[in-house]
Amino acid sequence: MLETITELLKSIDDVVWGWPLILLILATGILLTLRMGFLQIRYLPKALKFMVKNEEGGTGEVSSFGALCTAMSATVGTGNIVGVATAIMEGGPGALFWMWLAALFGMATKYAEGFLAIKYRMIDGSGHVLGGPFYYIERGMGKNWKWMAVLFAVFGAGAGLLGIGTITQVNGIAEATKNFFDPDSVHMVELFGGSYSVTTLVTAVVVTLAAGLVILGGIKRISGVSEIVVPFMAIAYVATAVIILVTHAGNIPGVIREIFRSAFALDAVLGGAMGTLIIAVQKGVARGIFSNEAGLGSAPIAAAAASTKNAVRQGLVTMTGTFIDTIVICTMTGLVILVTGAHHLGLEGVAVTTAAFQQGLPFSSRIAAGLLMMCLAFFAFTTILGWDYYGERCIEYIFAGRRMPVMVYRILYVLAVFAGPFLTVKFVWTLADIFNALMAFPNLIALAALSGVVVAETKRGLRTLK
Repeated sequence: MLETITELLKSIDDVVWGWPLILLILATGILLTLRMGFLQIRYLPKALKFMVKNEEGGTGEVSSFGALCTAMSATVGTGNIVGVATAIMEGGPGALFWMWLAALFGMATKYAEGFLAIKYRMIDGSGHVLGGPFYYIERGMGKNWKWMAVLFAVFGAGAGLLGIGTITQVNGIAEATKNFFDPDSVHMVELFGGSYSVTTLVTAVVVTLAAGLVILGGIKRISGVSEIVVPFMAIAYVATAVIILVTHAGNIPGVIREIFRSAFALDAVLGGAMGTLIIAVQKGVARGIFSNEAGLGSAPIAAAAASTKNAVRQGLVTMTGTFIDTIVICTMTGLVILVTGAHHLGLEGVAVTTAAFQQGLPFSSRIAAGLLMMCLAFFAFTTILGWDYYGERCIEYIFAGRRMPVMVYRILYVLAVFAGPFLTVKFVWTLADIFNALMAFPNLIALAALSGVVVAETKRGLRTLK
């Protein structure tokens, strides 16, 4: 039954993640990049400075850095470790190039999302911030477009509950812990009509309980946990990857050539096999967007809560999330996989990255697998927290602020976290891809429609920042 559903989802995924959406994502990023004069490159140093220096006198629920860490907690997850491996295995090394390209233009998209989140947000009498794509669609494009704002909120709540927020993350954690504690599937238990490792069951219970305890604390607790965990684990992961790259430095030039040759599928295209190129582009862009979420409309939900009075400043801070997520962390994962040759071992999912760490680090394979497991567990756990916040804000918009639907969503969200480890990798990632695409359509339309506002006010705002 699950195999039939998976095949049906695969057919839907091929349609929604076809060329129309890929071109729409890239076109939106290119449009904003050109109209703002490559702002993401010219102002990256200033953006990185703003990232760690909170603004004084702003209005919001959390600090600017806290809002970024909440957004980063949702983006830095299994996509950086499992998603990159999946992209390379399905689209070849060239998929990494298309991830870079999507991220470069995605930084402009992410800037626009952060800018619009602040410009069109609402703050009620109690200081509670209401903001995100649904508000800049409704308030920026007009009441006649409210239906599209609701549509985005529905897809966003679904993405959190059944896709990127819960199932993919806890599934990645469970797979990593099983590979570490029970790689040979010795300790098994019959559950839900299937046979699973006891480690998988224990992981599901522990992660579900931990997530539930934090989620009940709301945005302030989620932000507080994210501000501690996200920077620490990102630095630790990158440092570990650098060790592998330094010890395999001789392989890097060949890997770079392989990436660019595979990106344009030169051998395949010359031989008439255009399908190879299409797969490389599709998987690279899809996994890149899954990882950094540029264009999805998720990050502006967190950005809206930032304590700031300057939309341009918060837009710059927001775009650093894509730079760190894809240009830095995903690149580290991709290069580690390629320099160690782990992509030639016929493995799947997190097992590919685990093999790369085991072969690449000058430690025992047990320690290497343990390091990756810890990184993945913390990355994925914070993503679970961040996406619960996104989903709750979507539900809050749909039901006009009523608390009961939000509480029901929280309960369903925690149950989805528990269910994640017992679903197949292919099913999980296909479902997540579909929800990502459905979210992206209304948000990208809004970004294109409001690009004139972004460009005009950004030019004025940048003069103020100078």
